[in-house]
Parts: sequence; structure tokens; C-alpha cells
Amino acid sequence: MAQFIRNLVEKTPAGVNTAVTYSQPHLATFWYYAKVKLIPPTPAEIPRAIQSLKKIDNSAQTGSFKRLTVKEAVLNGLVATEVLM
Repeated sequence: MAQFIRNLVEKTPAGVNTAVTYSQPHLATFWYYAKVKLIPPTPAEIPRAIQSLKKIDNSAQTGSFKRLTVKEAVLNGLVATEVLM
């Protein structure tokens, strides 16, 4: 057991260095897109969002969502899931 722990302690720094080296380019890409895509909406974008919500509400009240194709329905479901997550 002591030998296992000693080997683990000796190999840990190399494993951490490998993980850091591997993750740096991926983290750089993530932060780039996070800065661009995760910004809050501007005041100019809020009326468009309200209009979109009104359109969805109107679609639910009139039943026009029943005329969507399967492809459109799946796409709308994926977008809704992404927004909710």
C-alpha cells in the first residue's frame, strides 16, 4: 500500500502538467466564445425579444404551432432546451 501511495505521489505532478498543457488551448477557445456569446442583451435587443415572446404566445393561443413540420418542431425544441439550460 505504501508503495502505491509513493508511486501515486511521484506521478501526480507529471499528470497535472499534462492536464494543464492539454487544457490550455481548449480553455482559451472557451473564454473567447464566452466573452462573445455570453454577454447580456443590449437595451436595443430587448424589444425584439419581447416581440418574439408575443409571437410564441400568439402561436400557442391560435394553435398555429400544429402546422409546423417535424424538422421545425425539433429545431424549436432544441432551441428551447438550450435556452432553458
